Amino acid sequence: MRRYIAEHLEYIVEFLGTSALVLTVGCSVLGARPLAPLAIGGVLAVMVYAGGHISGGHYNPAVSLAVWVRGRLASRDLLLYWAAQLVGALLGAVLAHFLIDTRGHATTPTGRDAAVVLLAEFLFTFLLGYVVLNVATSRDNEHNGFYGVAVGTTVMAGAIAVGPLTGGAFNPAVAGGWVIGLFSGSGIWLYLLATLLAGAAAGGAFRLLNPEDVGPARSNRSAPARGASEIA
Repeated sequence: MRRYIAEHLEYIVEFLGTSALVLTVGCSVLGARPLAPLAIGGVLAVMVYAGGHISGGHYNPAVSLAVWVRGRLASRDLLLYWAAQLVGALLGAVLAHFLIDTRGHATTPTGRDAAVVLLAEFLFTFLLGYVVLNVATSRDNEHNGFYGVAVGTTVMAGAIAVGPLTGGAFNPAVAGGWVIGLFSGSGIWLYLLATLLAGAAAGGAFRLLNPEDVGPARSNRSAPARGASEIA
């Protein structure tokens, strides 16, 4: 068992971190907590600090996609990260559903609202991916010990700015909150499309702006640090 855990530690960390993030989002938003953005940004920051040195602290399929496009995550690891994040998100959603009454809270964007969701979620997910890649994977920021603050603050800013309009997912895993009634099942595609496109765009932007800092993808097996805490 210990050997299995050691060999899959990064995926376990992504599972736990994504679960904590979705649980916090679900309880904060569905419970109409006035400090929801602070809680969400805060839990992301602390989970990045807690597990960033092991997995990179992505906790977000869009961020993992950005790191993969940037060339610092192998394809196999991208799929395993996604799997861990999805299962973690489902666990967090189930726990939030148990703790908070979710009746009448689902967001169902249509018409102009759908366009607002697409644009707002794309812009802030792009910003999140761009920040992660620049503060945590760039050669210019080696040994940066403060990336958690930057990442958490980005999410908090987005939640305050457009959270009332979209629910403030900025994360395909959080968009899975349709399970607990945070988003409607019919509108889930808007969040998935916007956030995944934004992750890919953030990775492409980093490659365009930092052509000298694009290395080949490498497996987690050969590198101790990845993604949001990776030291180039």
